Amino acid sequence: MKVELFIPCFIDQLFPETAFNTIKVLEKAGCTVEYNPAQTCCGQPAFNAGFWDDAKTVGSKFLNDFSADTVIVSPSASCTGMVKNYYNDLFTNTTSHNKCRAIQANIFELSDFLVNVLQFDYFGAELDGRAVYHDSCAGLRECKIKAEPRQLLSKVLGLEVVELKDGETCCGFGGTFAVKFDAISTAMAQQKVDYALAAQADYIISTDTSCLMHLQSYIDKNSLPLKTYHIADVLAMGWGNV
Repeated sequence: MKVELFIPCFIDQLFPETAFNTIKVLEKAGCTVEYNPAQTCCGQPAFNAGFWDDAKTVGSKFLNDFSADTVIVSPSASCTGMVKNYYNDLFTNTTSHNKCRAIQANIFELSDFLVNVLQFDYFGAELDGRAVYHDSCAGLRECKIKAEPRQLLSKVLGLEVVELKDGETCCGFGGTFAVKFDAISTAMAQQKVDYALAAQADYIISTDTSCLMHLQSYIDKNSLPLKTYHIADVLAMGWGNV
């Protein structure tokens, strides 16, 4: 299957290795991956901050950068959720209405695509240790994924996945929320990390690098024995890493 790859600006700028691992995983699952280097942002930061006109400008570029009739896959539940759900507020009954609807039907978060579309869940990945999976707000509530990442992680050799207490609670990042309400944001990260430590986890794994960056920052500041991983990085371990 041919797929177009959407790499959000957050991953492009801060976690490029996750982008490359996403390509490796998709190719191992049998996909031909195409990437348009002109792509930029989905418009989520502007949208969440209330600048809807700016979000519409950026979103219009997104709609022009991708095809209406090709599957689009992204290693970000947050950005996928933005396109799937909130583009309705920007493009309903506009000249972009029809193309927007077509793209919304064809864009998938990575784990959702692998499990539900390709029905492919074994990559030969290896990671020793115990992990908790963090359900990002966007993954759980906007992309409706819960079982899919856990199914993929259950096939990783050497990895034990245990459930995280209050796993459906936000990690505290929330984009500009972490800036505007830094004390609350930090306390939420602390709670999430404390629960991971109580579960005797070595790793926190998720579909969203933004959540993981927030949690890893708290972990590093407090010199705690935990490491965060995006699920694409885990699925590429043992065979796909350079």
